[in-house]
Amino acid sequence: MAVSDSSLKDVFAAALPGMARALVLAGKLTQGAAEDIYKRAKANNKSFVVELTGSGAVSASDLAHTLSAAFAAPLLDAAALDAQKLPKDLLDAKLCQTYRVLALAKRNNRIIVATADPSDHEAADKIKFATQMGVEWVIAEFDKLSTLIEAHTKSASETMDNIVGQDFEFDEASLAAATPSEDEADKGTAEVEDAPVVKFLHKMLVDAFNMRASDLHFEPYEHTYRVRFRIDGELREIASPPVAIKEKLASRIKVISRLDISEKRVPQDGRMKLKMGPDRVIDFRVSTLPTLFGEKIVIRILDPSSAKMGIDALGYEPVEKERLLKAIERPYGMILVTGPTGSGKTVSLYTCLNLLNKPGVNISTAEDPSEINLPGVNQVNVNEKAGLTFAAALKSFLRQDPDIIMVGEIRDLETADIAIKAAQTGHLVLSTLHTNDAPTTLTRMRNMGIAPFNIASSVILITAQRLGRRLCAKCKAPVDIPRENLIDAGFDEAELDGSWTPYGPVGCPACNNGYKGRVGIYEVMPITEELQRIILRDGSALEIAEQARSEGVRSLRMSGLHKVQLGITSLDEVLAVTNE
Repeated sequence: MAVSDSSLKDVFAAALPGMARALVLAGKLTQGAAEDIYKRAKANNKSFVVELTGSGAVSASDLAHTLSAAFAAPLLDAAALDAQKLPKDLLDAKLCQTYRVLALAKRNNRIIVATADPSDHEAADKIKFATQMGVEWVIAEFDKLSTLIEAHTKSASETMDNIVGQDFEFDEASLAAATPSEDEADKGTAEVEDAPVVKFLHKMLVDAFNMRASDLHFEPYEHTYRVRFRIDGELREIASPPVAIKEKLASRIKVISRLDISEKRVPQDGRMKLKMGPDRVIDFRVSTLPTLFGEKIVIRILDPSSAKMGIDALGYEPVEKERLLKAIERPYGMILVTGPTGSGKTVSLYTCLNLLNKPGVNISTAEDPSEINLPGVNQVNVNEKAGLTFAAALKSFLRQDPDIIMVGEIRDLETADIAIKAAQTGHLVLSTLHTNDAPTTLTRMRNMGIAPFNIASSVILITAQRLGRRLCAKCKAPVDIPRENLIDAGFDEAELDGSWTPYGPVGCPACNNGYKGRVGIYEVMPITEELQRIILRDGSALEIAEQARSEGVRSLRMSGLHKVQLGITSLDEVLAVTNE
């Protein structure tokens, strides 16, 4: 059967990227010329449009008119626009320069953006992520647009540099933080109150909350300054303000966090609050760290509503959930939650406390500091300098007839000893430890100097956990993973029966590179009589792990692989967050 020349052209053009394909189909380029330009662009690490216009194969004007017709997008004369009058706060200057785009206006929940390449899906995704708005393309000639972008970003940069020393009236009502003391005010209020960076800080905090970030990182370097958000466990650069603001930004954060504004040589910890609405206040935990070129500041977002999500929202499988609920219903004993920083231990503990928090129950917690405020629970912030240590707080709790005690972290033998005695004398004790998995928690306690008998008679359950990114339900797609790779990851031959399909990330406007949100991966290990015997004879973590597996306890890797089978997360994500 004969195939027409036009059909062949369509087939070959389909293999090219969007802009090249449009030019071939419009007859502006031959297939060979388009492929040559595309290969040169990749070899020179340039975009197709830069290589195309530089080669002279298609003029910027002809290119703009062709793409306007091909993509049904309006055509704009960029030379007619005044860079000074364009909005400066819709898109970050770095994003504009990287992707050669320029924000023109905002309409409802859409942002109108000028571009020379409407087929650039990566640019569209970045803009959607940065603005949380849909994108409407307007086509402009590449050379005129580039000139306008340079003028606009230079103007925006100069404006930011200029406002560093100007006055700005900050609305303190939006920050529900106490006013600093007179001493603090004398030390640095005059320096900070005149700084317009308060507006920048407020915007960063609000943006971080709206983008579901878990923490913000303000990082000074020799010639640059960057702000990154951790979203779904990944750090992403959000802004690059001028280096000149680093001192005033650090001072502002310290003032509203009740930190010593004059102390820049040692790390400090504090907290502040931001009012997000008439009845919603978000807590922020602040940590400063002296670095070579200034103070790095990390602000962690503590959303009290996370403790009230319910145990089902955390990602426990039915068997794991049943084991945990059975343990917290016990009248006494110790429950330990383990995992690295940021693995969700605090949320798990507070979810349990929320279930136990009833009018007839006396609950006391000691933390450093208390991250989530829970009405009905007596919460104490540890203060090492004042002598209020975990051990001191625990001793005081035991004099006040508690039913349930929560210790933020067992760090030393004295705290562990008091917590174990409390668990042995009719109190339910919840706490955390920093270990890799459940079996090594027991050997870690033994290494701290706790007698095997005390461990065996007090600990009733250990939960190890990690947080993995959850696949976006809207765009996840089946992936073909070789059988050998699945077996190497930990799957049994019997599990590879074709009854399930692994999924992987794709990426869409509703998610972040194919992932949206996170899900817990758990190893829930009840301390049975057989495990108690192994502990009493000072058995190794390997023996404890083997016995736990024989009793049906899934390791972190096995638990993660089960979530791969359910299509909740990807195999790559499980391999990244678990170790086996």
